[in-house]
Amino acid sequence: MPFGPECTRTLTGDQAIVKHPTLSRCCSILPPAILPHPPCASASPFAEHPASPVPFPLPPDTPRRPLTRFAPAPTGYLHLGHAASAVWVWGIARALGGTVLLRIEDHDCGRFRPEYEQALLEDLEWLGLEPDLGLPTQYRAGRCEYRQSERGALYDRELAGLAGAERIYVCDCSRRRLRESVGDVPNAEAPYDGRCRDRGLAPAAGHGLRLRMEPGTERFVDLRLGAQAQDPSAQCGDLLVRDRLGQWTYQFAVTVDDWRQGVDLIVRGADLLESTGRQLRLARLLGRPSVPRFLHHPLILSASGAKLSKANRDTGLRDLRAGGVTPGEVLGAAAASTGLLAAPVALRAADLAELFAHG
Repeated sequence: MPFGPECTRTLTGDQAIVKHPTLSRCCSILPPAILPHPPCASASPFAEHPASPVPFPLPPDTPRRPLTRFAPAPTGYLHLGHAASAVWVWGIARALGGTVLLRIEDHDCGRFRPEYEQALLEDLEWLGLEPDLGLPTQYRAGRCEYRQSERGALYDRELAGLAGAERIYVCDCSRRRLRESVGDVPNAEAPYDGRCRDRGLAPAAGHGLRLRMEPGTERFVDLRLGAQAQDPSAQCGDLLVRDRLGQWTYQFAVTVDDWRQGVDLIVRGADLLESTGRQLRLARLLGRPSVPRFLHHPLILSASGAKLSKANRDTGLRDLRAGGVTPGEVLGAAAASTGLLAAPVALRAADLAELFAHG
């Protein structure tokens, strides 16, 4: 992978998380951006189009003509990390002759805002990234089958199947109780201790629902990171599928949607690698006959070493656009920051397929 000489990588297990030094453009087009090379003396560090990248080699067993998805949550404005994910999603899909589905994951009703949904649609249009399914016009028209908040009936049916197999139980544990049970372990996931597993609680307001996760290893081959082995029971314990507010959880909704929407290639950030085993287990329990393939791409970290955050408005696309940054510069910055380019190069959406080669 063509990481620049000034780039460093933080390894977490088999993950490679990319951390770049800060680049300040002399003409202040980009407020401190995260790119792989130090500031240059010219007015812009971006080379002229066209780019001449060394394509990322996709393994020979990567699905051809896949259905993949870009699935932002409208809980804040998109930032450069989302642009990086979009570069990988659209680039791989176009290189393989595949299809991109835009799914809006608004399962968290407490944090969802309509203005965030409209803003992310505008950001994608500005970048020139057009989905094949879940078009902005469909979302703007009102009801849309790819919006998670409108898929509750499907989630109910899938949950009923699991409950009928006696895999679901009621849990009354609060977040405070869960924190107290595992202690203060920064940046570490602690498995649910199973307190409610055999209590036989009846469904009631303020109670959640959990899926029994028995011990066992899930093995899969990530298309970038290679062979992986995870035991969901040791990682997370019994999986929360519906929270105490009655909201569907990310893990449940995304697994149901990926199956029922026919997604067979999931391209997403390395921060979600640890979710893969539990989603594969859940997919099999739901009855999915063949599971999807996964590729987890590098993350962009802030100058402090933290993952970019919508809450912190890190490198927000709206702010970059307001500051005069062009769509091509954003796409080039996102590609360079995740190792797809050795130096920042302004890119068009149509160029993204050239960043990947299928073996």
